[in-house]
Amino acid sequence: MYSAVLDTNVLFGNYLRDTLLRLAMAGLYRPLWSADILRELEAHLPDRVGHDRAAHVVRLMRTHFEDAEVTGYRSLEHTMTNDPRDRHVLAAAVRANAAAIVTNNVRHFPLEATRPYIIDVVSADDFLIDQVTLRPKVVVDTLGDMVADYLAPPMDLAGLARRLRPDAPSFAKRLADLT
Repeated sequence: MYSAVLDTNVLFGNYLRDTLLRLAMAGLYRPLWSADILRELEAHLPDRVGHDRAAHVVRLMRTHFEDAEVTGYRSLEHTMTNDPRDRHVLAAAVRANAAAIVTNNVRHFPLEATRPYIIDVVSADDFLIDQVTLRPKVVVDTLGDMVADYLAPPMDLAGLARRLRPDAPSFAKRLADLT
């Protein structure tokens, strides 16, 4: 199965995170992350949702994706040549033999740093466009089920598209066009 390391910055937004994880639950790809990525998420997410909710989000991620956490990557960090702040992300991707890194800091992963490992680096927007292009019905059905779970506030796919627009504008437009 296609595997992708999800960088912390694509996990901050509730709707983007939920979209990415629901598509993984639907079997479109295998999500991966490291303890460092989850630690960053739990440290920075409280600014948006509070400490208890941030810890809850990380617990749910670990529970629903028991095999997503990459281990044994720290010994590789010093060999990575990308942005020092994101060497742990590339090291985790290399250790897991991931096909891609999904990040909104694409510039932190220059081609010369990732090419030796044959790892693509894509924005969340481009990643989601790829998913809907490959499996439009699965994406629309999965996200339809997702928004049906939203009760406060209730939402439809058009509403989800509006909320995703800041993080994934091309995907949001495509989703709106499909609904």
